Amino acid sequence: MSARQVAYRNARLIDPDSGLDAPGEILTTGRLITDFGPDIFSGGTPEGAEIIDCGGQILCPGLVDMHVFTGEPGAEHKETLESVTACAAAGGITTLITLPNTQPVIDDVSLVEFVKRRARSRGIVTVHPMAAATQGLRGDAMTEIGLMRQAGAVAFTDGRKAIASAVLMRRLLSYASRFDALIVQHVEEPSLAENGCVNEGEIATRLGLAGIPDVAEAMILERDLLLSELTGARYHAAQLSSARSVDIMRRAKRRGLPVSCGVSAAHLALNEFDVGSYRTFFKLSPPLRREEDRAALVAGVADGTIDVIVSAHDPQDQDSKRLPFAQAASGAVGLETLLAIALESYHNGHADLLTVLRALTIAPARLLGLDCGRIARGAPADLTLFDPGRPWVVRPKALRSKSKNTPFEDRRVQGVVLRTVVGGETVFELEEMSDA
Repeated sequence: MSARQVAYRNARLIDPDSGLDAPGEILTTGRLITDFGPDIFSGGTPEGAEIIDCGGQILCPGLVDMHVFTGEPGAEHKETLESVTACAAAGGITTLITLPNTQPVIDDVSLVEFVKRRARSRGIVTVHPMAAATQGLRGDAMTEIGLMRQAGAVAFTDGRKAIASAVLMRRLLSYASRFDALIVQHVEEPSLAENGCVNEGEIATRLGLAGIPDVAEAMILERDLLLSELTGARYHAAQLSSARSVDIMRRAKRRGLPVSCGVSAAHLALNEFDVGSYRTFFKLSPPLRREEDRAALVAGVADGTIDVIVSAHDPQDQDSKRLPFAQAASGAVGLETLLAIALESYHNGHADLLTVLRALTIAPARLLGLDCGRIARGAPADLTLFDPGRPWVVRPKALRSKSKNTPFEDRRVQGVVLRTVVGGETVFELEEMSDA
């Protein structure tokens, strides 16, 4: 049997990898893109091909989210691989990267293979695991990076935990460089952040909460960048949260270091004032900081200092959030709101659309060595069709996540995913929006 063909017509094609932004069409055959351009169907569509009219909306590479926590294995009541991939598909995300902070920790080959196997059998988008950088996330001994990389781990991190030991981080970077493996760090000095739950400053004092100073982030970042320079290894700061850190990373890139960084969509849209009256859905790690910091993060995306925008999807159940602020768990869900929140920088005139989409597609794909995030002949047929201007209101009950801990409840946003395609197959199609 010949492979199934799908013709996407009447689209605005945007490909951040090549800079393409023009009216056009795409033909997919089986799991691959076989042709694209402004008039590839001028002589008619291939016989038997399914035709999808894109209605003039944006058709871009499927989004790639490289910072996703999931409850499986060990905390399936918060999220499973099945539910997290359904959330991703609804958010236009075709490839997601899971972090190793599960029970048990993803710190050996068998567990890397478990995640990949489970995701293939139950998920509807592509899933790649990050593996633990240290055994049991304890920060005292390296994992078998080489073996887990061969098994399919795309990067190595201790997730929510910083690798505090400079000696161990140097060894990790040196060892990882032999395999061209990426080390991903949660940039927060543990002893300075201990017991803290909000940004250190006037708001923390007013609320009577222990603060985390931005220097806790800057200290680890500065140290790790020096170690990357020493070892020549690739290094990625998972989430920046402060203007100070953006400046540090900007200077490191000017020196030509093989380093990169990310920011969560929440940190681009929110600041410490949103914590309000001890609202635990705004308790994040790293914490929301000053408005000046938020603006610096947006500027960092716009000028390319910040490479990727992530959801930092971190599902928490009600029992974990309905506690006094200091005792409540950190984290928020974010897969289904990632695109709309990231587009706020574009709608507000602070970043152009290609730049925002680059941080959501080809940039994370290249960092992780994945063949996705682009529109090209022979590339995977992973596509997202969306209306950038269509408004909607974030309603927690409408989210597909098993957990509902969104900081964007009742927020009016713009940018609606209309269709998500993975390997040539539609895995999400918008039927109707009940609230706009």
